[in-house]
Amino acid sequence: MNRLISRVSEQKTLWPWLLLLPLTAYLIVFFAIPLGQVALMSVTEPHVGLENYEKVLTGSLYRKVFINTFMTAGLVTVCCLLVGYPLAYLMAHTSDRRAMLILLLITMSFWTSFLVRTYAWMVLLGNNGPIIWLFTAVGIADPPHLLFTRFSSTLAMVHILAPYMIMNIYSVMKKIDPALIRSAESMGARGFSLFRHVYLPLTAPGIANGSVLVFVICLGFYVTPVLLGSPREQMAAGLIGHQIEEFLAFGLASAMAIVLLTITLAVLAVYHRRFGLDRLWG
Repeated sequence: MNRLISRVSEQKTLWPWLLLLPLTAYLIVFFAIPLGQVALMSVTEPHVGLENYEKVLTGSLYRKVFINTFMTAGLVTVCCLLVGYPLAYLMAHTSDRRAMLILLLITMSFWTSFLVRTYAWMVLLGNNGPIIWLFTAVGIADPPHLLFTRFSSTLAMVHILAPYMIMNIYSVMKKIDPALIRSAESMGARGFSLFRHVYLPLTAPGIANGSVLVFVICLGFYVTPVLLGSPREQMAAGLIGHQIEEFLAFGLASAMAIVLLTITLAVLAVYHRRFGLDRLWG
């Protein structure tokens, strides 16, 4: 009897690990093996050595591209925060019906391909698009050139990534106990002082979650910056694709990809040390 109980106990212990086998196999086949191949090509193509990493880390072109990538990712993150925080606040403090309507409009963007949204911005910002027509209609004889600029790519990326910021901040705001706000008001906190010293610190985890997600995703954006951005202000993913498509420089492109991955992991490590990756989704 004891042997039977022991066997059943062992089966219960092994069962969770057996459930992880499909996920483990998927990660090995579709993530670990391709990543290992990229890392191998970075030190073997076209010759064995670290010359690809030397070019990436010392070359002025690659340094400029990485700086531009970080600046763009930071700008997009700040813009998403400026757009997302007020909207999340409105959702958290309005009626349930209005909040669900706004939430539906936000989630609809997830149901639309970001490639379709990118082409939509190309139409809107083009020389024959409605925005240029509006400039002309109000009497601006020489309207600004909007397409293929940092402005157009940044605007499109903010539109695509803002839902990540909104959803993270909103999920944290909904968990705030109203009693905390009432307690602060009873102690004399009012207006901006209440927001700055009480409400903003309580929503800081949502801001951190959304900012990390937006920043990390933006670091690897490819299609939108390539289609809408300026060729003089390339991002890292665009240059990686250019190296492969135009020059077949798989080794150099692989080295850039590994450097970009390392930077991304470093950002996530800092976040994990401060907040914990288990709280990334609120």
